[in-house]
Amino acid sequence: MTTNRRHFLQATSALGLATLGVSPYAHASSEWPDKPIKLIMPLAPGGPTDVLGRSLAVKMGQTLGQSVIVENKLGASGNIGTEFVARAAPDGYTALYQTSGITIVPQLYKKLNFDPLTSFAPVAMPAKITTVIVVNNDLPVRNFKEFVQYLKAHPDRMSFGSGGKGNITHLGVEVLLQMLQAKAVHVPYKGTAPAMTDLLAGNIQFMLDALSSSYPYIKEGRVRAIAISGPERSPLLPDLPTVAESGLPDYAMATWQCVLLPAGTPQPIVQKLNAAVNAAAADPQLNKQFAAIGVQLQQSTPESFEAYMRTEVSKWAAIARSVGIAPE
Repeated sequence: MTTNRRHFLQATSALGLATLGVSPYAHASSEWPDKPIKLIMPLAPGGPTDVLGRSLAVKMGQTLGQSVIVENKLGASGNIGTEFVARAAPDGYTALYQTSGITIVPQLYKKLNFDPLTSFAPVAMPAKITTVIVVNNDLPVRNFKEFVQYLKAHPDRMSFGSGGKGNITHLGVEVLLQMLQAKAVHVPYKGTAPAMTDLLAGNIQFMLDALSSSYPYIKEGRVRAIAISGPERSPLLPDLPTVAESGLPDYAMATWQCVLLPAGTPQPIVQKLNAAVNAAAADPQLNKQFAAIGVQLQQSTPESFEAYMRTEVSKWAAIARSVGIAPE
């Protein structure tokens, strides 16, 4: 058979399946995976999300019998890597490892080439990370009550850092300030690591950060934690009350990480990958390793994760409106 004839028959076969309403990838789902899988990481290598994603990828590969290869695709606050997966073939060989930020970006950009709710097939949410409010050691506050008093007494002297405009570390503080009827100057950075550097130096006074990122600095006494800003206390800091316990019962901010496939991926593939992610998240060694820095590994179904994503998109849309952030 000539190459041209083979290509013609393949194209005709795919067209026929499409005409019948059947995905040309559906027939391959029973054999999936029969080659390595790319897990696109739209964040920088070496960061907390990258480290966890790579650890999970190793375990996922062991379950699936094929390597899961993490590939970092950076740029545009993670949108380049995310769009890459949204445009990939829905055959199960290109997946996305993302964070809760994917439910926030629609509130920041007028022109996105993907939609978090329609461009992807939700697979699993293997990790949740609580957040914490930390202050520079020179700030004369020891707890949340003293922090609020000082904040209100010095509105022109207080600044907070974030991982960038619209990041949860930004919006989480804006919501807090709104609830407290207080003011502070926002200083956005390209990631929370440089924000932490300036917090240590005293160039900013406080920030909200993932506990997984801040805990080493808290443990070493280089910054002071004044409240857990997630929904419950952390086993790492059991004596540190939450913001909710400290007078704002409706306040809670947490980050999470997830695995997504392109929309249209056959459900048998989604379910197989979900099982592999859940098996990785249940691994005792990984649980011990990441619990030590404040990461809670968990199992989920594609259906429960999809419902959670919808709730998160609605929540962040309401928050963005309430603090006056419009897409640019």
